[in-house]
Amino acid sequence: MARLFDRPQRTWQRLQRRALLLVGLASAFLGAEADPGYYLVRPYAAAGKSSLDLRYWSVQTPGEAALLWPELGLRHGFSERWTSEILLSWIGHGWRSQKLSSLNWMNQWLLSSPDSEHELALHTQLIHNRGRHAGTALEIGPSWQGDWGLSRLNLNLLLEHDWARREGTQLKLQWQVSRPLQPGLRLGLQGFGELGRWNHWLPAARQSQRAGPMLHWVPEGQQGLSFNAAYLWGRTYGRRGDMFSAQLLLDF
Repeated sequence: MARLFDRPQRTWQRLQRRALLLVGLASAFLGAEADPGYYLVRPYAAAGKSSLDLRYWSVQTPGEAALLWPELGLRHGFSERWTSEILLSWIGHGWRSQKLSSLNWMNQWLLSSPDSEHELALHTQLIHNRGRHAGTALEIGPSWQGDWGLSRLNLNLLLEHDWARREGTQLKLQWQVSRPLQPGLRLGLQGFGELGRWNHWLPAARQSQRAGPMLHWVPEGQQGLSFNAAYLWGRTYGRRGDMFSAQLLLDF
């Protein structure tokens, strides 16, 4: 009788091991294909304001030339809850070899009250990729920000689906903890991760994660100007790759 019960148990254990192995192998490849998070999405509302959005980010893999992404965007707040932006992104291994990489349309809808201590927004980004991976992708998910004493916490969970690829919907994580150093200047830690398929995220969680110091600066008396920068160590596209990102926002 014991053998009758042991046989299905051993069969179930073998199936579990094989399933975990397949999921792990698939996640190692699929999780690395998701486009990396390179700037922190923050809840915001800027009714009636227009902003020039200048961005730059790069990935440096040991032994290889750095890959550079300069970007230019125009943002406008159409209401107290809806802000929209058009962003152009270039890519290349040098400034003379830059090519237009993608056209992006970003929207953010503030779900919480504009004067709430904890802000929650819905972020969407429609991406039209050009070149080798030409096609359309959509990124969507909640963006949260709240204060805990002097610390400011940010947490975003974003889903990305690229219709030109077969990986399915990918899950991405963004987080940040910062504290004020002086008026207008905040320092802290920032982290990103591409976790693979949304329903197979756990085995892929180690594939593409990185974290490091960040800085947020608003010059005194210049509320229409802000600067963000971060340098992150870890893995990008499933490989070792340090990442630097910077963003300058100028209201006009």
